[in-house]
Amino acid sequence: MSIKDDVKYVKSELSGDEKVLVSAFKLESLYKKYKFVVWGIVAAVVLFFLSQTVMESMKQSKLEDANAAFLTLQEKPDDTAAAQILQKNNPALFELYTFSKASKTSDSKALKTLSASKNEIIADASKYTAATIDKKPVDSKLYKELALLEEAYLSIKSGDTKSAKAKLELIDERSSLQMLTQLLKHAMIKAK
Repeated sequence: MSIKDDVKYVKSELSGDEKVLVSAFKLESLYKKYKFVVWGIVAAVVLFFLSQTVMESMKQSKLEDANAAFLTLQEKPDDTAAAQILQKNNPALFELYTFSKASKTSDSKALKTLSASKNEIIADASKYTAATIDKKPVDSKLYKELALLEEAYLSIKSGDTKSAKAKLELIDERSSLQMLTQLLKHAMIKAK
């Protein structure tokens, strides 16, 4: 009986090996049929990751150049080459630098130019700062309460206390400017 068992075992092993060989032949025929597609996909994946690496490297290089230009501008504000490099490589940082420089020097012309910026924060801050320099009222999203306080002050200065009081009433009671609001209201009472 042991010979019969051995024969059965050998047959089952051979049928298992046959199945593996059949699977290998099927895989080989599929590979031959679609080898250009397979290699195309592999090449596309490799190119994708390679291009991502190159793009990230270029982006990092531009940021490093912009940072170097920014540091140069902080030391030498009149360096036009550094300003051009900064503007080319990081326009948002260039706008922030220009805003800072224009605010320090009270350059309302530069601030009015920056008020047309695509960056809403720079645009609003520039518009507010230019209006403050020119002593004109302005509608600001970032400095809404401060703008109302300044408008009220300008109204008091011009003698229009009703308008000033209306502006001061628009400032929230929980605002950090509430103390100044109360001082201006008190000054209007004494001014009468």
